[in-house]
Amino acid sequence: MRIALLITLLAAGLSACQTMTPEERRAADERQCLSYGFRRGTDGFATCLQRIDLDRRAESRAQSAEMMQSMAWDLNGPYIYRDRWHHHH
Repeated sequence: MRIALLITLLAAGLSACQTMTPEERRAADERQCLSYGFRRGTDGFATCLQRIDLDRRAESRAQSAEMMQSMAWDLNGPYIYRDRWHHHH
């Protein structure tokens, strides 16, 4: 129950930290792809936008996983079992 509450609060906090609107983010992504030399309306331009979006999502997942790992460590603490770190369950 406590973990679910922490996740909810974390998600709300991260969404409040968003500094760009989706439209602003899209415009920035388009400028980035244009700076690489892609032209609007081409497959390369669409692929560029997709890769930027996929990279952003992967970074978000990595940050979330890191934060969850940190929270688990803080809540449970480590213990050593056969020369390896583990968490209490």
